[in-house]
Amino acid sequence: MERTGADVATAIAKTTPAARRRDAVTMLDLLREVTGREPEMWSGGIIGFGTCHYRYPTGNQGHSPVIGFAPRKTALTVYLLDGIGAHAEALADLGPHRTGVGCLYLPDLGVVDHDRLRAVLAASYRFVLEGGSAEYAQLTLVD
Repeated sequence: MERTGADVATAIAKTTPAARRRDAVTMLDLLREVTGREPEMWSGGIIGFGTCHYRYPTGNQGHSPVIGFAPRKTALTVYLLDGIGAHAEALADLGPHRTGVGCLYLPDLGVVDHDRLRAVLAASYRFVLEGGSAEYAQLTLVD
């Protein structure tokens, strides 16, 4: 995955539907608060905060945002490098969402518990800052 250099504000302005654009602006604010970083555009339309190098136990490695999201048509997709399983308890009372292995899909950010979401985002961010884990992935902060 690579940074594209595209303008984040322009990407968000082009987001449809309007509810997803609203959610993207809210998520920008949440992630700025949690990370203290400014967003950058990454390949695949991902808005990321910070950069890390990952290495999975399989040997696969590369670079990715420390934490990020993508405003897709059907849901806001949040990418968590520590995986969804690490947040099972907080997600139980989050509000309407779906999950993948490392993705949290939020169809309407307006109806989820923002305090719980902030806690999930902060825990995932800390996981990367602390280097990940040998079982899941070794993570090294790049910038």
